Amino acid sequence: MECRACARLVAWREDVARERRAAYRDQDYWGRPVTGFGDPRARVLIVGLAPAAHGANRTGRVFTGDRSGDWLFASLHRVGVAALPTSISVDDGQRLEGVRITAAVRCAPPANAPTPRERDTCAPWLLREVQLTDPRVVVALGGFAWASALRALAEADGPIPTPRPRFGHGVQARVGPRWLVGCYHPSQQNTFTGRLTEPMIDAVLEQAIALGDSVPPEGIEPSLDRV
Repeated sequence: MECRACARLVAWREDVARERRAAYRDQDYWGRPVTGFGDPRARVLIVGLAPAAHGANRTGRVFTGDRSGDWLFASLHRVGVAALPTSISVDDGQRLEGVRITAAVRCAPPANAPTPRERDTCAPWLLREVQLTDPRVVVALGGFAWASALRALAEADGPIPTPRPRFGHGVQARVGPRWLVGCYHPSQQNTFTGRLTEPMIDAVLEQAIALGDSVPPEGIEPSLDRV
């Protein structure tokens, strides 16, 4: 995947890849847009915010090589859908069963804060991934991902429900034939303060997997070659 639509994001992701963090100075950074990872026939699609500058922007795989990814993959392993409790590099043997992970914005943003315009520019990629993966459940990690996922589901399946569903941890909203489920983002700001605990993230993922198993499959045959 190659995209240069957002000048600010392109400059940042490439500057970070050139300058590198001291701990990774001997590594070649990915420094490009980061695609989704996991099962192409996923019943559950997890949507994060954006690649971390020295995480996915370095490794080339979403939620890989940073503290947020450590939390997410450890939880996915505990609930039985990840082969390994860690995600370190693209060749570490990690696999996901029935789950796929992606992001609302696919390039690392300065200060981990994409702009609304950058979100909107990247929105067609998320919509296409929803269409091709055809998940039964979408888990949004944080309010930014919730808004992006809600928009993508509405474009894929129909209008946004009224009243408009508001983000909250553990909140469920039906959008057309699919469920949207909210979860606090496993950022250090949330995990270090105890706003998000291991039992909390495990419970939401278990909830999403149970919903995915209970909803009859609908939609098109998935093909992620161009996502």
